Formats: sequence, structure tokens, C-alpha cells
Amino acid sequence: MEFGIHIADFTWKSGPAQLGPALARHVRNAEAAGIERITVMDHFWQLPGIGPVEHEMLEAYATLGFIAAHTEKALLHTLVTGVIYRHPSLLAKQITTLDVLSGGRVGLGIGAAWNEQECAGLGFAFPPVRERFEQLEETLQICLQMWSDSEEAYDGAIWQLERTLNSPQSITRPHPYLMIGGGGEKKTLRLVAQYADACNLGVRDELPTHKLDVLRGHCDAVGRDYDDIEKTAMIPVGPDSTPEQVAALVEQLAGVGFTATYVFSVGIDEPERVVDLIAGAKALA
Repeated sequence: MEFGIHIADFTWKSGPAQLGPALARHVRNAEAAGIERITVMDHFWQLPGIGPVEHEMLEAYATLGFIAAHTEKALLHTLVTGVIYRHPSLLAKQITTLDVLSGGRVGLGIGAAWNEQECAGLGFAFPPVRERFEQLEETLQICLQMWSDSEEAYDGAIWQLERTLNSPQSITRPHPYLMIGGGGEKKTLRLVAQYADACNLGVRDELPTHKLDVLRGHCDAVGRDYDDIEKTAMIPVGPDSTPEQVAALVEQLAGVGFTATYVFSVGIDEPERVVDLIAGAKALA
């Protein structure tokens, strides 16, 4: 089992003015502790359930560039990008740029987006769910084409590109790590089966074994080997969590086929405590 640290909360004791140095220390400590993956949210306001919307939130891709400069080995990506926030060709170029500059360590995590409140507040269009999934599928197609050897035009229902030139090309071949987040059974998991290297499922009260069964069915329908898709989970921890509790849950996840667990914290304002918690669980798992 690989462990990832998902940085979902930047409201730390060190304060907003010290976020740069604090984040640099945090990701260096995570990598030194053997944590193999580091991810951030793609949101502009803090999420309900983690903290007040007014709490600190950093833009995802600027932050990934900063993290890439302060790490050497960890896989980096968003968990996950909202498809409505960026034109797909710009997104493909951002991922490619970070992959090149990091030495092949940056992937794409993506989903159909959901935060209507945030979009209304900042003026982002928030299309109906059907259109968001149409955008998601075309974005996946455009990214994969831009990461291929093809420079052919792309003619979709939503986007039209005359030439999908992408230079320099990504270091990671055939393309950067591609994760689709979410457990929607009709659309999201079908797109995972058709396009992605990995899925990501949130875990709270019970193991998402039913979602894995649904994914297997979609793989059968599109002729994809279910075992080719990495199954990853995301779990929360809080001030009272222990390494033993995390390790026990991770052991259960491994038993049903998950190979990576991303851990995010709620209510912990000292980032070193999160790293120690994950390192302790990793030693026990």
C-alpha cells in the first residue's frame, strides 16, 4: 500500500503570512517520512466540513509547482481538478509543464466538479450535470490526444482545436498519470473504465466494495482489464486519530484491492502531526 498526503487545509498555527515556508517544510517532511504521493484540492474557497469558506485556500497548479520545487520523488497531482475551471488544452499544457519541470512526477486528477456555491461567488459558469460530464469526457480525450504523437485537429461537440501541438511533450509516457475522482456509478466509473489509470473513492463508514463491482462491470462493457486500473482511496483523520486506527482501515482497503490511500486532515493545525500520523500508520501497515 502506498500512502499519499492530501493537503486539504492550509489553516495552520504558523499563519497565512508563513504559508510558503510552512508548506515547503511540510512536503519535505512528508517525503522524508516515506510518503509517496502529495496532492492538493482544486478549489478556491475552503470546503464545508473542513472549515469555514473564508479559511485559506491556495490555487492548485501554482501550489503544485511550488511543491514540485521542494520535493524530489513524490507523485504530485490534484485530488481532483474541477473540469469547468480551465480550458482542456490549457489544462493539458499545465500538467505537461509540471511533469517536465518535476522530472516526470506530475499527473492529472480530474472530476466533473460540484461546488456551485464557489462558482457563483467567483463567477465561474456551473453548467448542468449532463454538460459537465460532456466537458469531462472531451477534456479527457483532448488531454490524451495532446499527450500522444498526434497533432491532428480535435472536433468535439463543445471544443474544437485546429492543431493539438504539445511541445515539450510530457516526460511520463505514454502520458502522465491520469486519475478520475468520484464514485458516480453511471457516468464517473464508466469514464474511469474507458480512459483512466486510476479511480479515487472516498471512504467513511464502510468500504466502497460495491463501487468496485460497478467499475468491474464497466470494464467488462468496454473491454478493459479491471486489474489495469489502480484503485485508490481517500480517508479523513482528525486530532483524535491514531496510527493504529489508520493502519487497520488501510489493511481492510488493501484486502479488497486498493493499492494507495490518500490521507487528509480535519481540525489539525500543525502539519507535522499529520505526517507523523501517516508515518506511524505506514510503519504498522
